[in-house]
Amino acid sequence: MPTNMSLFSVNAILILSTDDRSRILTKYYSAPHAPAGSTNHPGANPYPSVKEQKAFEKGLLDKTNKQTSDVILYDGRVVVFKMEGDVMLYVVGGGDENEIMLFGVVLALRDALAILLKNSTDKRTLVENYDLVSLAIDEIIDDGIILETDPVVVASRVSKPPTQDITSVKNIDLSEQGLLNAWEFGKLKLAERMRQL
Repeated sequence: MPTNMSLFSVNAILILSTDDRSRILTKYYSAPHAPAGSTNHPGANPYPSVKEQKAFEKGLLDKTNKQTSDVILYDGRVVVFKMEGDVMLYVVGGGDENEIMLFGVVLALRDALAILLKNSTDKRTLVENYDLVSLAIDEIIDDGIILETDPVVVASRVSKPPTQDITSVKNIDLSEQGLLNAWEFGKLKLAERMRQL
């Protein structure tokens, strides 16, 4: 049991291409209020520079490319991963993190992306729908804190239209009389504008 109990359980979430070993989406988290002078606290970003991040990702891809398991210990970190098509989904936690909890996060991400992208989780689709992917990750994890692991809830939050737009659509009268009223209203407003000029 770790002595430093913290909500910050995810150090990074990575989506990497297995074909050309490129980064599709990577997010490294660090606690917003770190203790002064401490670099090894819960929620600390273990790879602060892009050079260190890319070196970590390259080694991680090399290590997990031929793995049959879903959980490994790499560079003193617990890494859970899933392969989907030509991409790998990774969730990286501290060395003393709960593997089952991190595995729940990677499964939530995989299933939410499957719902949002209609079971087409490949590099091309992820890049084309980058906004949905980024929103889904933000709904699951916020600054390294796990918020939601239910993929249906995550997908509904990401794909739900704003509620104020729905109420304005419901109040539109699309009957013949309603369209005539809208036409007359538009003519009246246009005539008023023309008179002002």
